[in-house]
Amino acid sequence: MLSKSPSSAACAIVIEHLAQHRDAVPLLAGWAQQQWGHLAPEITLEQRTAFFARRVTPGQIPEMLVAVANGRVVGMASIVTNDLSSRPDLTPWMAAVYVMPEQRGRGIGSLLVQAILAEARWLELPRLYLITPDKMAFYARLGWREMEKVEYRGELVTVMFCDL
Repeated sequence: MLSKSPSSAACAIVIEHLAQHRDAVPLLAGWAQQQWGHLAPEITLEQRTAFFARRVTPGQIPEMLVAVANGRVVGMASIVTNDLSSRPDLTPWMAAVYVMPEQRGRGIGSLLVQAILAEARWLELPRLYLITPDKMAFYARLGWREMEKVEYRGELVTVMFCDL
């Protein structure tokens, strides 16, 4: 177990490695395909599932953490080598931060981001990057800083970083 929410045991959110929830890979890939598939329409659900299946080894990039509530995976976040093809000089990245819509507003996204930062520190990474089209304020509250705005596949996104 990586982290636990401070709420009561009945509603506790636990952050764990994807390695402990390999059976959730198709579900997580489906979330990513639905949320971000329009940015890379050439990537099929099957390909995305294969990408996610490679994130099951703890302590190795790419890596994924999942949020679990009452034994059910409700969110995810990853560390990947690159998440912006136009900036191969920036590495590694936090990516695929997602919480099921009905679970939002409970602090799960913040727990996932904090767990990714803790994992990155454990991996002795000096800095992480991310891209977001609209969640700059959320990430800024968690210690991320804006670096630049770029166009990514027809969408304006902000590149942010967090020094570890």
